[in-house]
Amino acid sequence: MKIISIINQKGGVGKTTTVINLASALTQQGKKILVIDLDPQGNATTGLGLSNSEKSDETIYGILNGTKSISEVIKKTKFDNLDLITSNVDLSGLEVETAGDSDRAFILKVKLASYFNDSGAIYDYILIDCPPSLSLLTVMALVCSNSLLVPLQTEFFALEGLTQLMKTIDRIKINLNPGLEIQGILLTMYDRRNKLSSQVEQEARNYFKEKVYQTVIPRNVRLSEAPSHGVPVLIYDKNCPGSKSYYSFTDEFINQENQIGSAA
Repeated sequence: MKIISIINQKGGVGKTTTVINLASALTQQGKKILVIDLDPQGNATTGLGLSNSEKSDETIYGILNGTKSISEVIKKTKFDNLDLITSNVDLSGLEVETAGDSDRAFILKVKLASYFNDSGAIYDYILIDCPPSLSLLTVMALVCSNSLLVPLQTEFFALEGLTQLMKTIDRIKINLNPGLEIQGILLTMYDRRNKLSSQVEQEARNYFKEKVYQTVIPRNVRLSEAPSHGVPVLIYDKNCPGSKSYYSFTDEFINQENQIGSAA
């Protein structure tokens, strides 16, 4: 089982879209997936057809504040092999509430470890949808993850924000999680008519080399429509350019995993 955080401290870069559609595509290949919505906005929750306005103790907040165990809050989605731990706006208070806890960065890691040790539950991947900030919640996700995936929008300030993220990752590796790796960087919101998109792509590939996936995710109306229907775009319109690119990205992701597995 592998825990992967999908992270970028900028909002609106396609994090949640990537979580939902990667999860959906992996389940279609027979993988069992748990999505953890760690964003107080709860977009992954609604994007997978569940409510983000339910009682707060039945969400990830209930786990992190100690009122619920993971087994009590995991919910089935309407998609086979895809489970979800939901989120809502109450989660935004966690940072203040845990201010006195010196081990708070490890809360999520400890909870997940004890759940999987006790329950024997088996998932191929746990995907964590991180909030758009380098906050306590993001640190919690990075501490318990094996690797992280960075959606990077092909726009002007994109790479600038990435250097800040890299510094945070390096600090986490030194102090809290030495095994943390960057799984890859996924270019999103790509516009072939826009020269800037290809310039940002070139810069990202020059700097991060093979860490940047070959697949790029285009700007696509169907991608932005799908969440309002509570389904991944792969189910909403599996033939649109957005769906095709997420299928292609998932193939790349699985090939990468197979290579990592055979190298190990």
